Amino acid sequence: MMRVLVTGAAGYIGSHACKALAQAGFEPIGVDNLSRSGRTEIPGGPLIVADIGDRAVIDDVLSTYRPVAAMHFAAYAYVGESVLQPALYYRNNVVGSLTLLEALIAAGIDRIVFSSTCATYGVPVAVPIAEDHPQSPINPYGSSKLMIERMLGDFDAAFALRHVALRYFNAAGADPEGELGECHDPETHAIPLAIEAALGQRAAFEIYGSDYPTTDGTAIRDYIHVTDLVDAHVRALRYLLDGGTSIALNLGTGRGHSVREVLDAVSRVTGATIPVRLAPRRAGDPPALVANPGRAQSLLAWQAARDLPEIVRTAVAWHRRPCSEAPRVAARGTA
Repeated sequence: MMRVLVTGAAGYIGSHACKALAQAGFEPIGVDNLSRSGRTEIPGGPLIVADIGDRAVIDDVLSTYRPVAAMHFAAYAYVGESVLQPALYYRNNVVGSLTLLEALIAAGIDRIVFSSTCATYGVPVAVPIAEDHPQSPINPYGSSKLMIERMLGDFDAAFALRHVALRYFNAAGADPEGELGECHDPETHAIPLAIEAALGQRAAFEIYGSDYPTTDGTAIRDYIHVTDLVDAHVRALRYLLDGGTSIALNLGTGRGHSVREVLDAVSRVTGATIPVRLAPRRAGDPPALVANPGRAQSLLAWQAARDLPEIVRTAVAWHRRPCSEAPRVAARGTA
């Protein structure tokens, strides 16, 4: 069985990726420092508690398990926090990634799937957004991810480290089997916040801006189910294993939904009226962020299969339990 190093394996997307890898016949070798995750086990393989910035530990993991490739999810990902603490983001996301890439090269590993973001585009000049859209991030989080993309390009040129950089739009939803889901503290994502308001777990849902030039005045985003997202990661891995060259791909549905459409969907699933508070627009929030996913569809034979109602249905099922009661999936395997 081929092994794949998965950094940030205990996180929301990383844990789903581990499950998808295991189901596809790979063994995920998870690494996570657990600084932002309460999950202590991952599906399908072992979890090593370590920081990607600890070169000695990463070297030991690579020597012990000998993975054929890496999936790199480990990063801090709060936009607001990145503005207030830019050094934290550049040190963790950029310097940590540099250490990881150096370790991969030293171990002779030449394939990596990287968790990037549409935040590298900044405020869009055209929607839907294709991969050749200018990359002009407006916060340190987006800048850190763009720096890593550029490092990957340089490492490819210098060391033939081939990569697929996957630029996510709005990941949402939960594992349909109920084993994995989204649990952040603090929570900043629209769908979990709407669900918490519907379930009485928070006082109200705040709409930041109701005067955008959209059909209902609220911002539009492209929501992609996390299961569809990690399916693209497995396909990207197979693409690299089959000899594919380095590339960046958007992951989204190609369809946007407004904040009010999200609230309506959550209300229908929960049967609850969601209390709402109107708030001013947040600086840097564009009216619409929607992907053009055509390149991923063509290159990986991939397409998002789950729509907004399915995203919300799985997320509601997950959020009906407190995160502390979420099931833990038994890890297996050692060396």
